[in-house]
Amino acid sequence: MSNSNFLVRLISSIWTGVDGVRKVLHLLLLVTLFLVFFGAISGTAPILPQQAALVIQPAGPLVEQLDGDPYERALAELLGDAPPQTLVQDVIDALAFAKTDDRISAVHLELSVLGGSGLSKLRRIGEAIDDFKESGKPVVASADYFSQAGYYLAAHADELYMHPDGIVFLQGYGGFRSYYKDAIDKLRVDWNVFRVGTHKSFVEPYTRMDMSPEDRESRTRLIGQFWTMYQEDVEAARGLEEGTVDDFAQNLVAHVSAANGDIAVAAHEIGLVDELVSRAELRAVLKAYAGEDADDSSTYSAVHAGDYLDNMRLLHGRDVQDENVAIVVAAGTILNGTQPSGTIGGDSTGALLRRALSDDSVKAVVLRVDSPGGSVFASEVIAHEIQALQMAGKPVVASMGSVAASGGYLISVVADQVFASPATVTGSIGVFGMFPTYQRTLDAVGVATDGVGTTPWAGQFRPDREMSLPMKELFQLVINDTYDDFISDVAEQREMEKDIVDSVAQGQVWTGQDALEHGLIDALGTYEDSIRAAAQLAGLAEGDYGQKLIETKLTPTEQMVLEFFALTERTGFDVAALVNGPSALESFASRLEALLAGLSQFNDPKGVYSHCFCEID
Repeated sequence: MSNSNFLVRLISSIWTGVDGVRKVLHLLLLVTLFLVFFGAISGTAPILPQQAALVIQPAGPLVEQLDGDPYERALAELLGDAPPQTLVQDVIDALAFAKTDDRISAVHLELSVLGGSGLSKLRRIGEAIDDFKESGKPVVASADYFSQAGYYLAAHADELYMHPDGIVFLQGYGGFRSYYKDAIDKLRVDWNVFRVGTHKSFVEPYTRMDMSPEDRESRTRLIGQFWTMYQEDVEAARGLEEGTVDDFAQNLVAHVSAANGDIAVAAHEIGLVDELVSRAELRAVLKAYAGEDADDSSTYSAVHAGDYLDNMRLLHGRDVQDENVAIVVAAGTILNGTQPSGTIGGDSTGALLRRALSDDSVKAVVLRVDSPGGSVFASEVIAHEIQALQMAGKPVVASMGSVAASGGYLISVVADQVFASPATVTGSIGVFGMFPTYQRTLDAVGVATDGVGTTPWAGQFRPDREMSLPMKELFQLVINDTYDDFISDVAEQREMEKDIVDSVAQGQVWTGQDALEHGLIDALGTYEDSIRAAAQLAGLAEGDYGQKLIETKLTPTEQMVLEFFALTERTGFDVAALVNGPSALESFASRLEALLAGLSQFNDPKGVYSHCFCEID
């Protein structure tokens, strides 16, 4: 009897377990079907008005590539926690679609929240605005506050409006940084610096308390050229007399004083702004072009660029064909290993180039570089992947963005052709290494370090020990050799004499125009020019090839999770409410982390870097 009961209990337990597994599998199947179904619904193109103004409202800085892991950034955007950034290509694509779209009757550029941007990026968008205007449709620009970058784009509009209490602030270009030498000395830290390049200024904050004469000369030349380009572009776009922009910037106090302290009136009187209008008056202007909104007669019919691009890309797809020019974006500081988007990783960017190598539809590659450099080792890893593409018969063209200097120049120069904008910052061919030690700091509080080793090199990379003279000599030898390799590679790639390369190297920074004159690049040209050049090198006829962007993509699971959150948000649930805002301590920690990131993120295995202080504000 007991055996019979045991058998019944065993069979019952097995059945319960099987039934439980069945229920779990059933639930998983339903969840999967739910996500797939609503994912398909959410992938349907949003319905656009039959007549509308395309609203382009760039937020944050203009970038070639969004920062961060794609999944983490997409999730942060859904939660309202992503730092604002605007892709240059998104703005250009939206304008290109709208040019031939009969539903778009005008473009509204709202520029109040545009952050900083390199001049080369502004020029690309300015050219796209001019191209859109060939359709005969008006472009209306407005802002409460026009930054220098925002005003550059606004100058290309047909009509330029500002709020009566608004501001146009053109500060010109400059480069400023903090210097820490005295603080380092007071803390009794030995900041051992090794470099090659009379103008290699990245290390100067740790060795002096002001800008060196060499860096001052180089940077003055650079910002002077940028300011001239900015003025000429804006004055040509607005039809202003030569010198108007510089006069407004140099004599701002006098102009505002003459306008009784009203900076908006001063900007209007000198011709920078067409009219000063309220929000209601601006809406009336746009209603005349786009008609009334179907749900709100007080405003104009509008479609925002993000929704518009989702619609057009879903309907028309990407320009991918049987034969393609691949685009690989290399944006940010160059670091060793695998790095998220917005940073160049030796391994991660190398993997993207290998994808282009293994893709039979890819016949040529454009490497879009927007980088001040970083790890020499990681730069070499990327350069070798470029050479592998070339050996496979796939030509590579480097297209320089706002910055392609130091390591950014190193990964560009190995390409078959190198294009830059006149407003590109490039060159800065130089090398440095740093190794701070704080044994004197510890000594001041009564802490000492001692020990033994089998060779003179044991313990030499301890920051609590003084760097020995042989170690310093060895470090400098490595730096010298790396610099020699750098200029030798440039000489070979550019077919120049090594001493000529050395004369324009030494860490000196150049505009694209200067770089062309010195033989460091092949041509001045746009991003589109570089794509055409790559196609020509591959023997592809105009119109017979597509463009394939090779980038890190979301996994199917990540895509399903994001679709689920997006659907939840569309039902009216505030997804962001699930996340607590950062505490004051967390905010402080994040700011401190950002401040220290410039040093702590460097991870070259040899401790050797080619990085440019290229910040131009």
